Amino acid sequence: MILRLLTFPFRYLLIKLRKAIGRLDTIRVEPLYAFGNDHLVMVQARVVESYKQSVPRPGRSYLRNLLATIRRYAGNAIPDALVQITYQGEKKLVESDGEGIISCSFRQQLNGRYGRHFVFFSLLPEEGIKPEREKVACRVLRYPSDHPRGIISDIDDTILISHATQIGRKFWLSISKNAYTRRPFPGVSKFYHALTYYGKYPVFYVSSSDWNLFELIRDFLQYRNIPSGPLLLKDLHVNLKNIFKSGGGSHEHKLEKVEMLMDLYPQMEFILVGDSGQHDPELYARVMADYPGRVKAVYIREIRELKDQRRKLLKAKVMDPKAPDITFVETTMQAMLHAKNHQLIP
Repeated sequence: MILRLLTFPFRYLLIKLRKAIGRLDTIRVEPLYAFGNDHLVMVQARVVESYKQSVPRPGRSYLRNLLATIRRYAGNAIPDALVQITYQGEKKLVESDGEGIISCSFRQQLNGRYGRHFVFFSLLPEEGIKPEREKVACRVLRYPSDHPRGIISDIDDTILISHATQIGRKFWLSISKNAYTRRPFPGVSKFYHALTYYGKYPVFYVSSSDWNLFELIRDFLQYRNIPSGPLLLKDLHVNLKNIFKSGGGSHEHKLEKVEMLMDLYPQMEFILVGDSGQHDPELYARVMADYPGRVKAVYIREIRELKDQRRKLLKAKVMDPKAPDITFVETTMQAMLHAKNHQLIP
């Protein structure tokens, strides 16, 4: 991510130049998510140059995985591209930002029909732009505002072994492994299926990973049989004006995403899952304070021991006396036993 931030002005100008002289390859739209409640749907995608990325396999060598990682991060996002987004007959024209991201929302009442809905993306042909496909579809996940429960989960060191607090080990995992060779924590698949009551409750994934890892995370969840759900990853939020002010290491965006979900589903209770490596305990404590009565349970994977002072500060942050305790666990089985004893899983 840091490399992309530092090279952003050069990549931006190069893409603009190649577009002007008609030397861009074919362009495609990659849907990222489409979900909402009974009256609002939020949509996000990105526009990138088409590239042929070989399908990852369990037996891939470190070198092949390294080359795939380089390709993933070196991929050229397309700024200032016009995309028509269509949902239930309503059309919106959106322009991609400096990192190729497009997003919009639709205010449409669903009237109780929670079937298979799709949003469609059409890249508008223009000089220097050649769409790979005329139309791309993405399934829309809608849940009523009064849906009883949802799960919000971190990814790194919560379900995916990442060693996020050890820069060297994390870097090596990132470049040497793929979606099929990255390892989950034991028992995660069983636990998450139980938390969702086997598909009854939605799960939302909030992570500080950026959108270049979208396909890796999506394929990892599918391969490891972990319930899928909207991936709310980190936007780089960079353009030529704010490149030098960008806070690449901030996790504030995770709080913003969690608050957005709490507001989007105002009558939904949530189970929050994270790890102790970064700021998940403090983030979830703040959510419990700001949204009293809305958090059913909090599970924190203790990947490194918490000091007593930090535990006391966490308790002080949770001002709601009826809020559940933050449950620290070393293994997924410990979380499952707690959830079963508190009737949070079947």
